[in-house]
Amino acid sequence: MQGKPRPPATAAEAISRMDQYVALGLVGQQEVARLLGLNVTDLTCLGHVLGAGDTPLAAGDLAGLTNLTTGAVTGVLDRLERAGYAHRQPDPADRRRVRVVADPAAAARLVAVYEPFHARLGAVFAEYSPDEIAVIADWFGRATVEIRAHLAQVRSGGPGPAAP
Repeated sequence: MQGKPRPPATAAEAISRMDQYVALGLVGQQEVARLLGLNVTDLTCLGHVLGAGDTPLAAGDLAGLTNLTTGAVTGVLDRLERAGYAHRQPDPADRRRVRVVADPAAAARLVAVYEPFHARLGAVFAEYSPDEIAVIADWFGRATVEIRAHLAQVRSGGPGPAAP
């Protein structure tokens, strides 16, 4: 597929559009979480659990993916278990660790909510060439590294607003 001509944009314009997308995405995540009886953090963690597919995540892996502490992940897993979305199972290779497994019915509920949006995004991606999609995927991967670094800096009390 050949990409179609696009209007020029500056990095500042692209960042502004990204900010708008992220802001709307945050509102959307809150709405989806509310619909499913979860909070946004629990929904995010459940998304990672489902994204792991047939290779269940260890609780520590989930902490790393979400930048949460292991204690916070314990609370998330407790809530997801109580709500019937996931459960812990012993790691067959290391009985001291647990793996997190999504309930199949929970996965079906999330797919039902997200499938229409993913179909819309698929239609958007269909208008891009494979090379353009590769650039978009690369950008998101690299931007994820940068947001993790920024979050670590903010959490460590790094550069931020001056104290009042």
